[in-house]
Amino acid sequence: MAQPEQPTLGKVLKGLRARHDWTLREMSERSGIPVSTLSKVEHDRLTLTYDKLLQLSQRLGIRISDLFAEPAGQAETPVTARRSIGSMDRAVQVTTPNYDYHYLCPELRRKRMVPIITIIRAKTVEQFGELVRHPGEEYIHVLEGRIEVHTEFYDPVVLAKGESIYIDSNMGHAYIVAEGCDEATVLGVCSSADESLMNSLMSLHAPAASNEDSGEAPARASGGRRKARAAS
Repeated sequence: MAQPEQPTLGKVLKGLRARHDWTLREMSERSGIPVSTLSKVEHDRLTLTYDKLLQLSQRLGIRISDLFAEPAGQAETPVTARRSIGSMDRAVQVTTPNYDYHYLCPELRRKRMVPIITIIRAKTVEQFGELVRHPGEEYIHVLEGRIEVHTEFYDPVVLAKGESIYIDSNMGHAYIVAEGCDEATVLGVCSSADESLMNSLMSLHAPAASNEDSGEAPARASGGRRKARAAS
């Protein structure tokens, strides 16, 4: 893959001027560098000596290193046109004693947001076991039933159908059914900068899935529903 073209000093200056809505004359007055010189630099017909670069950076209040590349975040985000239709039939399913997980849209690789439909059966924190923690953040919306949310730093909270919670996933957490419910169904969306987020999440509860009856890595998905049974 070809490396992106390194911006010239002229393009950097032109971009800086455009972001501040300065004319060439205004930049000249601010920097102390003649209009004709700035114009030639912007058109890549002239470069600046180190002392002029230093003068430019000091007068404009920027770092001299900013004159050698576009500031971070200026590049346009490419349109990937990715799309996936999610359904329970095409979900990757992992069954544990406490939960049934249905990982939606599994065919999209390197995604940083993972949608999961989860059926919760655990009735106590003792039955659930040690609180779970993983990088990122997550959003949980109750679709059916009621759940009790336990977190490392807050008192438990009960959520009914239609209610939701947003948490830091690095904080220990567990979801169990609320008193009077046999099971509950929630939609969860986990996000992280980790492009292998789905695999990372599945590794928390599905290492046995690839060793028992499926014989396949849990992150792989076929056209139909993939089922796996995990130990915890």
